[in-house]
Amino acid sequence: MKAKAIAVIACLLMFGTAVADNHGVNWDALSAGQQEVLSQFAESWDSLPAERQMRLARGADRWAGMTSEQREQAQGRFRAWRELDDDRRAMIRERAETFRNLSAEEQQRIRENYQRYRQMNQDRRQQLRDRYRRMTPEQRQRLRDRLQKRPRPRPRD
Repeated sequence: MKAKAIAVIACLLMFGTAVADNHGVNWDALSAGQQEVLSQFAESWDSLPAERQMRLARGADRWAGMTSEQREQAQGRFRAWRELDDDRRAMIRERAETFRNLSAEEQQRIRENYQRYRQMNQDRRQQLRDRYRRMTPEQRQRLRDRLQKRPRPRPRD
């Protein structure tokens, strides 16, 4: 049970927050599955902010829809998140907020670039990281500017 709650909280932290109205969620309005996952919050549920209630309820729904493998992965991500220092977590939150504020097209472009990067072999990825680290801040900015202006590659048939 405790592992479920930890994973739900991990999902909430890692996948961002959603804007909730000021009404929150009544504990009795939660499904039996949501109440089971969120049982550690039962006593304090009414004192939680409405936004947090909404996030927890959605997190419980996501948890219920996960396979056991997905749950294990979520728990692993949460363990890794907890091990980060406060400065690193703050930087990640800031970058996540910046990403959420981008247009849907720009978010998609970033996801596609990341997938291409992940498909490269380890040596090539290391070469790119080393090359980027050797750049001056001005060179990095020029690269970012150039990449933003570059037309997106066409999908292959």
